[in-house]
Amino acid sequence: MGRGGVGGRLKPPDAATGDRPAVAAFPWDDALRFGFGVLKLGAERFWALTPRELAAAFSAFEPKLGGFAPTPGDLDALMRRFPDQF
Repeated sequence: MGRGGVGGRLKPPDAATGDRPAVAAFPWDDALRFGFGVLKLGAERFWALTPRELAAAFSAFEPKLGGFAPTPGDLDALMRRFPDQF
């Protein structure tokens, strides 16, 4: 897979500052957990997947309305930001 951006291209620099936008690191822990834990793949089969194949497998498990369920940390942050009002 290429570096950053879509299709292996780097994102263009900001017109005003010349800075390139930050690119999030690949979520290896999630990919490994999904491949080994959910798909039950062996190491050889997992590492033989292309990025497109792995993305397609992820999308098969994604809820129809989009996105994955929030993590416990996400829920904690939301509860702190929007506390119940009694």
